Amino acid sequence: MLLLAAVPLASAQPAATHLDNIKQLTFGGQNAEAYWAPDGRRLIFQSTRDKLECDQIFIMNADGSDQHLVSTGKGRTTCAYFLKDNRHILYASTHEADPACPPPADRSKGYVWAVYPGYEIYLATDDGKILKKLTDTSGYDAEATVNWKTGKIVYTSMQSGDLELWTMNSDGSAKKQITKTEGYDGGPVFSRDGKHIAWRANHPSTPEGLKQYRGLLAENLTTPMKMELFVSDADGSNARQITDYGCASFAPTFTPDGKKIVFSSNKHACDSRKFELYMINVDGTGLEQVTGFGGFTSFPEFSPDGKKLVFASDHDAKARYEFNIFTADWR
Repeated sequence: MLLLAAVPLASAQPAATHLDNIKQLTFGGQNAEAYWAPDGRRLIFQSTRDKLECDQIFIMNADGSDQHLVSTGKGRTTCAYFLKDNRHILYASTHEADPACPPPADRSKGYVWAVYPGYEIYLATDDGKILKKLTDTSGYDAEATVNWKTGKIVYTSMQSGDLELWTMNSDGSAKKQITKTEGYDGGPVFSRDGKHIAWRANHPSTPEGLKQYRGLLAENLTTPMKMELFVSDADGSNARQITDYGCASFAPTFTPDGKKIVFSSNKHACDSRKFELYMINVDGTGLEQVTGFGGFTSFPEFSPDGKKLVFASDHDAKARYEFNIFTADWR
């Protein structure tokens, strides 16, 4: 059952020194990657719920009310984001490749993610009308976010034959590859001023690691359990690694002032599925743990006014593999 109003969680604050007034916005299903509208009044997120067999894109009010589908209901979708006008959205979808959900990743090869070649990025109105296909390549295009100041989009693409970061304008023009190191580069996000990008990456450094990476990629798979965070200028220059934990760190988001990054990591329980939120300076110093819920917590993003943080978590889940969207006041 999906309730439509936020519920305060008085007990949901272990080790959450920066979080007050935590509220749960969704109840049941698998809900993740919730991102704010520029005016702070709505959130866009992906969800597998009710009779859906795989993720579709939903929008809700910032208090959790009026949750409704805005993607086609076909294929699998991921990584939705508002454009700066509050009225348009983008997201990745496989619906043109096949209206059915693509098969899940083959876990006989270990814990792997599928990078479905049918994913393309679409521009739509906030009521779901698709206006334009922004990418059109033979491989994976997804994981797009938007900088509201510049209008630039940063995303992950297989256009070069490897999983690299690219940028483009909000109409799909001026596509440019900005990373060129073999390995997975993904989950990119701009700083608010549009001058910097943070992302997750796995760049195999041994012949054995490269062989495994290439073999999985040939099957449209990648392994997510060894990821580090990187920061660069907006054009990809001056790239530098800011974590070195040998675990899985991902879902970075800049603090509003651009001086720190909040992210998710299992560095406290490497190789496990237990992830907490952490905060670090953009130079890699000053690591601080933000949450201590004991399960999976990820996908943080600050509200446009900087006063709230949205994130996804299995905290207080009533079923296995249930993930919900939460907001909290930031201090």
